[in-house]
Amino acid sequence: MVGDQAVTVPPPVDVMRPRAARTVPATNALPGGVQYSVKLDGLRIVGFALGAGRAVLQSRSGRDRSADFPAVAEAIAELPAGVVLDGELCAWRNGALAFRELLRSRAARERDGAALSYVAFDQLAGPGEDVRERPLSERWELLTRTLRGVRPPLQLVKATNVRPEALRWGPTLAPLGVEGLVCRGLNTRYRPSDPQARWVKFRHSETVDAQLVAVAGPADRPRWVQLELPDGQRVMCSPQLSPVQRKQVGDAVAGHLGPAEIHPEHGEFRRLNPPLPAEGETSTGTHRPVRFVRVREDD
Repeated sequence: MVGDQAVTVPPPVDVMRPRAARTVPATNALPGGVQYSVKLDGLRIVGFALGAGRAVLQSRSGRDRSADFPAVAEAIAELPAGVVLDGELCAWRNGALAFRELLRSRAARERDGAALSYVAFDQLAGPGEDVRERPLSERWELLTRTLRGVRPPLQLVKATNVRPEALRWGPTLAPLGVEGLVCRGLNTRYRPSDPQARWVKFRHSETVDAQLVAVAGPADRPRWVQLELPDGQRVMCSPQLSPVQRKQVGDAVAGHLGPAEIHPEHGEFRRLNPPLPAEGETSTGTHRPVRFVRVREDD
């Protein structure tokens, strides 16, 4: 309990992690049929409404990000005590998703006109009830009722049970920064450790999940990163990191760095122990250079 008898699921909680797929699952490929929802480029956040104007925004790694995004925390706090939502905290600029804005300070985001939204795609609890053992179809009905009538920054994710409709979203929504689809079985429970309940993610782009295994340049603000791709290949990313990326990577790798070595092209070089989950983008062609996108420890 967290001071309110309606709160049955206190923070922190483990979250569902989707596995990558090369194709969009067929309508009957997952238990109970498939729900297709848009995959947004943001921070994975579990929002806890604790009552009495209190809320916690838990990142995937378990940190409370409420102080970093107070407007979203205030909106979650207005929900009935005991509600727990799973969703994506997104930043928007000029009508498109802008993930890098989430790495900046609140003042910088507001100065440059970035807007925030919390897009919920699941509900883990309601007042006095843990609903994680209920099937997704029932959790979805509960979520739609919970969010009925809410205003920004809270919103419900775009979703459908019709595969052809979901496939049509790609060309329309990709320019807005929508990465692809998350596919979930309508009869599955919210069980992060259960392989039968796993979610599936499909990306429209050449984005790949990778491991950040080394950095080059100043330890606190690296200029270059080395990624290990899913096939085990290790590559130095090109071009060098932007100022925003240098800060994010420098903060993320603190405490993970081994002793300095010398890289023949990039100078001071340090390996990470352990590596960190990251995201890269590959292009087509013979050499397929890889561009670093971000560390993914919090989404």
